[in-house]
Amino acid sequence: MTGGPLVVLVGPMGSGKSTVGGVLARRLGVPYRDTDADIVAAQGREISDIFVDEGEPYFRELERAAVAAAVAEHTGVLALGGGAVLDGGTRALLAGLPVAYLSMDVEEAVRRVGLGAARPLLAVNPRRQWRELMEARRHLYTEVARVVVATDDRTPEEVAQAVLDALELKDV
Repeated sequence: MTGGPLVVLVGPMGSGKSTVGGVLARRLGVPYRDTDADIVAAQGREISDIFVDEGEPYFRELERAAVAAAVAEHTGVLALGGGAVLDGGTRALLAGLPVAYLSMDVEEAVRRVGLGAARPLLAVNPRRQWRELMEARRHLYTEVARVVVATDDRTPEEVAQAVLDALELKDV
């Protein structure tokens, strides 16, 4: 494949996309990019503040543009925000790309994300809300993914190796 990301990571918040993405980028000898970090840098404020101040639809527009730019420009490891797959245009952009869905169960999510974390979509009842988010998104993650890698009870290095193996990529 010429151009485009070498690996795209999708999955719910707390699945390890940022951490695993950094490990993969180092192992592959390529740059790492996170669309949530792109949005924060461009807006000069945290995502939770964007949700509170402008609402989710506004954030999703920013996210759609950030993903389109990253897919067009980035040739390393790319991590997308947990809700990026909600947009049909984004899912179409991911078609044919080496996408890995990092999955995990609810108990692992609660352990990683924590009940008091600043996650705007988990503000009230984190367990129930996480389950509801996953019911709405799981099929979308699966739709865009070439491979699914479970992250439960695995270190970031183990998850990175599983992604490399599943996508048949060699580290440097």
